Amino acid sequence: MIDQPTIDRILDAANIVDVVSEFVTLRKRGINYVGLCPFHSDKSPSFYVSPAKNICKCFACGEGGTAVHFIMKHEQLSYYDALRYLAKKYNIEIQERELSEREKQVRSDRESMLIVNSWAQKYFTTQLYEHQEGKAAGLRYFAERGFREDTIRKFQLGYSLDQRDALYKAATKSGYKKVFLEKTGLVITYDNGGVNDRFRGRVIFPVHSLSGKVVAFGGRVLKKDEKTAKYVNSPESEIYHKSNELYGIYFAKQAIVKADRCFLVEGYTDVISMHQAGVENVVASSGTALTQGQIRLIHRFTSNITVLYDGDAAGIKAALRGIDLLLEDGMNVKVVLLPDGEDPDSFARKHNASQFAEFIRQNETDFIRFKTRLLLDDAGTDPIKRSALISDIIRTVAIIPDNIARSLYIRECSAMMEIDEMLLLNEVNKIRLNKGERQTNTSPSSIPATPVNLPEYPDIPGYQPYPEEALTEQPQESSLPPDNTIPPPPPEEYGPDDGGGSIPPTAPFTPPTHIPAGPKRSPYEAYEIVLLRYIVRYGERILFQYTDEETNEEVIIRVSEYIRSELERDDLTFYTPLFKSMMDEAADRCQSEGFIANRYFLAHPDPNVSRLAANLISEKYQLSKYHTKYRELEQEEDKLDQLVIRELYAFKDAYILSQIKEIQAQIKNMQNNEDMEQVFELMKKLTRLNEIKNILSKELGERIILKM
Repeated sequence: MIDQPTIDRILDAANIVDVVSEFVTLRKRGINYVGLCPFHSDKSPSFYVSPAKNICKCFACGEGGTAVHFIMKHEQLSYYDALRYLAKKYNIEIQERELSEREKQVRSDRESMLIVNSWAQKYFTTQLYEHQEGKAAGLRYFAERGFREDTIRKFQLGYSLDQRDALYKAATKSGYKKVFLEKTGLVITYDNGGVNDRFRGRVIFPVHSLSGKVVAFGGRVLKKDEKTAKYVNSPESEIYHKSNELYGIYFAKQAIVKADRCFLVEGYTDVISMHQAGVENVVASSGTALTQGQIRLIHRFTSNITVLYDGDAAGIKAALRGIDLLLEDGMNVKVVLLPDGEDPDSFARKHNASQFAEFIRQNETDFIRFKTRLLLDDAGTDPIKRSALISDIIRTVAIIPDNIARSLYIRECSAMMEIDEMLLLNEVNKIRLNKGERQTNTSPSSIPATPVNLPEYPDIPGYQPYPEEALTEQPQESSLPPDNTIPPPPPEEYGPDDGGGSIPPTAPFTPPTHIPAGPKRSPYEAYEIVLLRYIVRYGERILFQYTDEETNEEVIIRVSEYIRSELERDDLTFYTPLFKSMMDEAADRCQSEGFIANRYFLAHPDPNVSRLAANLISEKYQLSKYHTKYRELEQEEDKLDQLVIRELYAFKDAYILSQIKEIQAQIKNMQNNEDMEQVFELMKKLTRLNEIKNILSKELGERIILKM
């Protein structure tokens, strides 16, 4: 376990812009930075990074937090492993205490699988360079492909011995468990207990995640055997989802940002040869059709993509389906057809970077034009084929999100296909209209639901509201904010150094198999969130400070403890469990030396807490320096004593109003039952509540209600 002083050093060193920019292309906007959100399919920049507050926040999906929580979410790491990641980045030596046996047991399978893959990569590389078979077969093959030694070492290429279980024996001898060798797909087990190495007799291409971790392997056979597959890949696992990975993305991401363009090829050797030729902004889909996850990965770094085809007509037509997804995501897609008999691998070996760039410049064409010409040539003069071609092109044009680009393509396709432009426009509009209707009919919001009556309240700056569908009673879902993938740690997992104002520990990163149904949402949630905002932003601030006349002692009351005590004085509390736990944590810790509420909650290991804190602290817009150039503006923190008290009155007023309505309903029922004694008792309560309401109304200010 990492000790608290080391955690503090890591948090102080971690620069949010520096961390996020490794994975997201950021552009300066005012005092903040913006980019495409890496956590959802983002077509326009909604991910804001604040250097001043050292936090990030997506104003579309709500994800956000500190650098630690960004790494936790992006790399799927536990709290402490995210700290280790940042410590390594900033060269901070970690002081750890010895893990208990129980803590060792709760290490996730994911972490173990990554460790096994890292060992396997080193093992394959060692066999390539040090074993006689590796030198004779593996190195010889790479030399024939024209790969230099520096290129082989850069991509961590290797070789698996042509023996039944050489890797398995080496791994078990080194202490790695059979179960993780199976889960990563390095070995195949049989019912009779036998074990085979999956990649035996093959050269190895490690597949790296965006952060450089080895998540899978690809193996190419060297012996010519019709019964043996040419390529074998790692199976899907907890650490490897083929639809979300692109070969070479780790080595290409910086070059893609610099060039503002990504080249898309098909295979491992295409990527490696192009890198060796000096073209580094290239990734491969590894022989599969493009998926939304892969497209999102590219779109985080650039909106411009050039697809390289090797001239095989059948392969091109099969790939066209995936390219449509690129257009739908709003990307600018170009196509380059390489000379006959050439693929990106062979072409890159014959040309240097400048020659390659010149060829691309002269031969690239827009995807819509390319597809239209390709299908026109294929259809010839056959009217049936031409009709099908036109329908295909119209469907492709219809998915382009940008109105201007879509209009230009319609005009150009009209000229190329000799079809009336208005006819094409009408067909495109018809497709888009039908698609919109289908989405409306299948959206969850179209399903009738029982509304929950939440009180109206002005918008809160920086608060990311719940999605509209969450404002309905849905017994199968929790009332907490979305993405309950990491439950709060149980009490027994707290270490001895986790008291005071320190950052609480994390539970192991184990997604629950079932999330129990949560309670109904609090009817006072809008008022609770306003008060919680003050707790998160200013919880440790002194609200009142005075000397007690009887004891002559100085009394200090801080924001978080004042809010809790004022509510408890009237037998009230926060009725949303997450909000109440945050209020209690702040009120209990606010007197501790060094406690800062916003820092504490932003670095909280429970992502529900940290995300909510980021929502409450973040502000999408900031006043420019112009507004403070000639006069000093009054800040929110300067009038906390007024604002906090007013919001407490508003909460109590809402509670009293609901009690009044409840009693009025009871009186109506009693009158129907002719129980006059109960009616008189309820009338007394109602009178008392109305008196309290009048007092609160005066404190809040007179309200005029106009009946329309």
